[in-house]
Amino acid sequence: MKKYDGAILITGGAGFVGSNLAMAFKARYPKQEIIVLDNLKRRGSEFNLPRLAQAGIKFVHGDIRNPEDLSFESKIDLLLECSAEPSVLAGFGGSPEYLVNTNLVGTINCLEVCRKQKADVVFLSTSRVYAYDPLNEIPVAEGATRLVWAAETGPEGWSPQGVSERFPIYGAKSMYGATKLCSEFVLEEYRAMYGVRGVVNRCGVIAGPWQFGKVDQGVFSLWMQAHYFKRKLKYIGFNGTGKQVRDLFHPADLFDLLELQLADWSKADGGIFNVGGGLEVSLSLLETTMLCEEITGNRIQVDVDPVNRPADMAIYITDAQKVKDTFGWEPKKSARNVLEDLFTWVKEHEKELETLAKL
Repeated sequence: MKKYDGAILITGGAGFVGSNLAMAFKARYPKQEIIVLDNLKRRGSEFNLPRLAQAGIKFVHGDIRNPEDLSFESKIDLLLECSAEPSVLAGFGGSPEYLVNTNLVGTINCLEVCRKQKADVVFLSTSRVYAYDPLNEIPVAEGATRLVWAAETGPEGWSPQGVSERFPIYGAKSMYGATKLCSEFVLEEYRAMYGVRGVVNRCGVIAGPWQFGKVDQGVFSLWMQAHYFKRKLKYIGFNGTGKQVRDLFHPADLFDLLELQLADWSKADGGIFNVGGGLEVSLSLLETTMLCEEITGNRIQVDVDPVNRPADMAIYITDAQKVKDTFGWEPKKSARNVLEDLFTWVKEHEKELETLAKL
């Protein structure tokens, strides 16, 4: 990573991804000033504050929706934009106001910090920028433990290896995905108009310790905690078989990628990269159940709801070939590694997680 004399600001820095990146940067660069800003709206994020403080990371209780919260005594040289309303289901059946104000207006407020401070920005986007109808139209077959694509050709940007950056972005994608895509467009304008250096990482499912899993976001953490604490789960959609598939990757692997990108802005600036575990690091819910049973030694009740949720997909696999070719990056942790790390973390923080479950 290039040396930053000013501070690194991590928005959404008390959340799962932001806090893990903050801790990783501080461990690797102990003299680097790191500021995390978070509104603590998402329950569980408050449990990250003690470890951030212990590491010497400054916490600011603020909200990216409010420009006045984004004023700091320190000069900001790098902004990691990790803040978001991350639920794909957000806005369905209700108002999208908070989501739009956070994921789009909030991003613009962050980019204003970069413009004024001449700071670089890493924008964490999402695989949800891609339209789900073209993906769901690809034929699938039912294997023993997962659904598999049953085609060799499909939409532009798709192959049996997954979804690349050329996959269609036009079409319904969820309000979450739409706001993140809009933010990507705005970042490109800040690059063109103001010379802000920026890179976009369209992340698939990130999973690991300090993820307080919920039904609408953080499914692998939810699955591990349910097995550890012997709580019921439910296979939702796709005939209730639990065979829908996602690839995943660990926040430690994301940190490795950011180091590579920040070390070479000639390759990173203006880049849009799909980031994920790919076919090699992917699981169905049924396979996740089997691994969780093996790791925890517990079997739990898993109910069935065959009805698909809005904007859901049978299979999503990241084709990360572009980022591999550009930076030589690939995930080091397997799916089992991710779940084992989650198990260790849950075991070490059993009391806090039990407390959170009661709130």
